[in-house]
Amino acid sequence: MSEPTDLIMGAAAATSPGDSIWGAVREALRGSRRNYTEGPIGRSIFILAIPMVLEMVMESVFVVCDVFFVSKLGPDAVATVGLTESLLAIVYTIAMGLSIGVTATVARRTGEHDPEGASRTAVQAIALGLIVSVILGVGGAVFAPSLLELMGASPEVVASGGTFTRVMLGGNASILLLFLINGIFRGAGDAQLSMRTLWLANAINIALGPTLIFGLGPFPELGVTGAAIATTIGRSAGVLFGLAQFFRRSGRVHIHRRHLRLDPGLMARLVNLSSSGTFQVLIGTASWIGLVRILASFGSAALAGYTIAIRIVLFALLPSWGLGNAAATMVGQALGARKPDRAERAVWIAAWYNLAFLGVVGVLFFVGARPIVALFTGDPGVAEFARDGLRVIAIGFVLYAYGMVLSQAFNGAGDTWTPTWLGLFSFWLFEIPLAYVLAVHLGFGPHGVFIAIPAAFSAYALAALVMFRRGSWKTKAV
Repeated sequence: MSEPTDLIMGAAAATSPGDSIWGAVREALRGSRRNYTEGPIGRSIFILAIPMVLEMVMESVFVVCDVFFVSKLGPDAVATVGLTESLLAIVYTIAMGLSIGVTATVARRTGEHDPEGASRTAVQAIALGLIVSVILGVGGAVFAPSLLELMGASPEVVASGGTFTRVMLGGNASILLLFLINGIFRGAGDAQLSMRTLWLANAINIALGPTLIFGLGPFPELGVTGAAIATTIGRSAGVLFGLAQFFRRSGRVHIHRRHLRLDPGLMARLVNLSSSGTFQVLIGTASWIGLVRILASFGSAALAGYTIAIRIVLFALLPSWGLGNAAATMVGQALGARKPDRAERAVWIAAWYNLAFLGVVGVLFFVGARPIVALFTGDPGVAEFARDGLRVIAIGFVLYAYGMVLSQAFNGAGDTWTPTWLGLFSFWLFEIPLAYVLAVHLGFGPHGVFIAIPAAFSAYALAALVMFRRGSWKTKAV
């Protein structure tokens, strides 16, 4: 079937008479016991995508919330958040890499109707996350000021933001475990649980953020450090909630006492699968670090403007990842049930949905950059850079809509090396050199860095489309 035909059929299946769209919404939010390897593909994607999109909205609110309040403290505070997020890239890289492996494995076991295998995978993934977070947390907390200096931070930023960075790096377990737990839920098809986990975490962060930053009521005024404490507490609460769900019988992944032991063989398989996933994410996140390093040479205003623009962009892109995650779950479970054609149709439907969504958002960002940026900063210099970045990056939304879904489809199939190689070419061998040449050698300044971003996204999407059509991902063993 062609992609447009699949899209129309999928939408019709989700909204057919007697099985209304509102019924699907209620099923998605309440929690579905549906077998995603059977029945209408469009409706299955719809039910999976709703909580996954809302989950990603919550994740993007995490991203935007801190910078919204911290921006009131001035450019140095915003620069602190931006530089620390770049340092946290290694934590996000490992968390996302592990979650890629665990989601693919849990989805495959679920499609094979092997709940014992899914439960054992969950325990080993969480154990890996704990081990890694302790190592990263100790090193990050001790060397936080030095790491900020290494990233090109000014002495003022190091002095005012050192504690913020210590708290965020030292509390990285809350980030890592939150990613892993939600990856397990998504792979099993329990998307509403990952959504609820982030809702709880984000609600606490939003409530504590302004009170600790500005010292509202009985709370002390901690400035930018208060944002780090609020975020860490919120995420930690989400982790505890998520862990509790594994011991309830109603979930698709139910952990018994017999599962609570280390399984070196399974752990090694997870590490092997996740290592390429981690490298894949590292390629993408390292490119952001490279861009930040280039921008830092143009001053705090340029860096703050870039940080605001990227946070706004992530607000749109992270919900779009929800559709990609839905496609990954459908692919993994369908391949586990030995239905590769169903897996491929699910990807095309999800990609068209994402294209429609990001196309609209891209137009809104391009046209409405001025009022959108004004919500985050009143500094004219910062706002000018932020508006330019938002408009230029939004140009790549349409093509990257495909790239996002296709990359997640490869991962859901366990073919983590294909998006890894595509990212290596697009982001390291193309994006960073292009940004440097445009910004420094050709004199475009920060505008040149912004141009390089949609150029790399588009190259990635086109290459992913070619590789997906070859179909080798259908034969990967997990």
